[in-house]
Amino acid sequence: MPKLKTKKGVAKRFRFSGKNKIMRDHANKGHLKLCKNSKRRRHLKKIATVSKTQDKMIRTLMPYSQ
Repeated sequence: MPKLKTKKGVAKRFRFSGKNKIMRDHANKGHLKLCKNSKRRRHLKKIATVSKTQDKMIRTLMPYSQ
């Protein structure tokens, strides 16, 4: 049986933590930062975890990562 390919778009957007959780970046932080207050911009910098509904789908698209 041939090897499964990793979806490269998913591999660039998500990574695994030490406890095997899938981590992602926040959206809405690319531009138009002056209209967002500093608390909102500070929280957008942090890395978030993926929801449980999306977790299974992402793991199928990244077959050989943890």
